Amino acid sequence: MRLTIATPEEMAALGATIARQLRAGDLVALNGELGAGKTTLTRGLGEALGVRGAVTSPTFVLARTHPREHGGPPLVHVDAYRLGGAAELDDLDIDFASSIVVVEWAAGMLDGVTDDWLEVAIERPTGGPTPGFDVEDEDAVEPREVTITGHGERWSRLKLA
Repeated sequence: MRLTIATPEEMAALGATIARQLRAGDLVALNGELGAGKTTLTRGLGEALGVRGAVTSPTFVLARTHPREHGGPPLVHVDAYRLGGAAELDDLDIDFASSIVVVEWAAGMLDGVTDDWLEVAIERPTGGPTPGFDVEDEDAVEPREVTITGHGERWSRLKLA
């Protein structure tokens, strides 16, 4: 599935749409350049799941667990940028089976972690006036191309409605 996402609000709304499909044990792999909108998508996903607290980039803590306001599996938000591979992701000791896990910078990080995951690749224009969606000037925001691919039996019949 390929989509054009024009604004940060649309990226957050895509996160909310994805959230409606998620359950404990699901893994969402996000890939894209710095400023592409990975955290914006995760923020929308977290809001739709009803997590406590703000969803921010876990760059310096590597992983942040967000419990949900009204129960249900927590959202575990991972920034794998500084990890060297799947073994280091495994070293974070994340309870994949009981959580909804979102991994930013997921390329090359999922070997052996699971057979089923949802991959979201976000492409932003290069050479544009701003690197990300977190800007004040709405005219400076450029659309993103998002490709969503389901892997494994769980996501074989992917439908985001």
